[in-house]
Amino acid sequence: MRIAMLGPIAWRTPPRHYGPWERVTSLLTEGLVEKGTDVTLFATADSQTKGKLRAVSPSGYEEDRSLDPKVWECLHIAEVFEAAKDFDLIHNNFDFLPLSYSGLVDTPVVTTIHGFSSPRILPVYRKYNKRTFYVSISDADRSPELDYIATVYHGIDLENFTLRFEPGEYLLFFGRIHHDKGAKEAIEIARRTNMKLVMAGIIQDNAYYEQEIEPFVDGKKIQYIGSVGPEERDKVLGRAYALLHPINFNEPFGLSVVESMACGTPVIAFPRGSMPEIIENGVNGLLVSNIDEAVAAVGNIKDIDRRGCRQNVEERFSTERMVEDYLKVYRRILGRG
Repeated sequence: MRIAMLGPIAWRTPPRHYGPWERVTSLLTEGLVEKGTDVTLFATADSQTKGKLRAVSPSGYEEDRSLDPKVWECLHIAEVFEAAKDFDLIHNNFDFLPLSYSGLVDTPVVTTIHGFSSPRILPVYRKYNKRTFYVSISDADRSPELDYIATVYHGIDLENFTLRFEPGEYLLFFGRIHHDKGAKEAIEIARRTNMKLVMAGIIQDNAYYEQEIEPFVDGKKIQYIGSVGPEERDKVLGRAYALLHPINFNEPFGLSVVESMACGTPVIAFPRGSMPEIIENGVNGLLVSNIDEAVAAVGNIKDIDRRGCRQNVEERFSTERMVEDYLKVYRRILGRG
């Protein structure tokens, strides 16, 4: 089985800091290679893989702003489809744009839909609905207008997350600094519980940060530590009392939620999008409907067993499980001829 793994090129694969799509693409690629699958990763030239690497873009355009995203995305996608005959299957992790190439090749294309950035992209998915295959990353993120071959939850590299049995003394916000992620709400929850809040993640909306976040960041009760890499991520997640995830949108998955639980740190989240699928209420976290309930949940989260949080991730969100699920998808597609 020869797989062309088409990854995004906003960041390096695997990412140095932020880059959730790149991270999942990397974990899947490396997991498939370990199982003996012939995988060629199409990513940035500075990417790292034990498989074969093919690259056009020298680096991620978010890391090198001299690169025009449209130009390099165009060249990058063309690279894989011009070589389509060399592969049994193309796995698209690049969103909707590669679908417009899929009708030009005979090689089957499976697309992991990592989320719908806007309803305006649906016409592309609808056009290629019967020609290609779609995988959702949660049941909650499925569009009723599309057909899906499977739902495959993301897996994480469990060996890079350390289970810590004792809860820390701070609350944690871990994600993009953006209204969608509920950074402002996390501050309000922390202030009302009189607990320290550590905030980690890239600033995606500068105006939002300057108006809603920065005025409260004092370096003591509210700390913003920026984006963190894998080693620091493990420490920041594991040493927290709880992860606050008061999202304002229907999140397709939520890697940080699973990573937190892998460290034993339970999650307090609003029940939007995939959260009810990922969080088992009272087992690995608490689902709350508003800030008032979140404040109350902070006092109850200590009753969550941190070992149970880790065990839940081991059973449901390992890289090995993700890889096996995708291999089943590949075999179904290729079995149809």
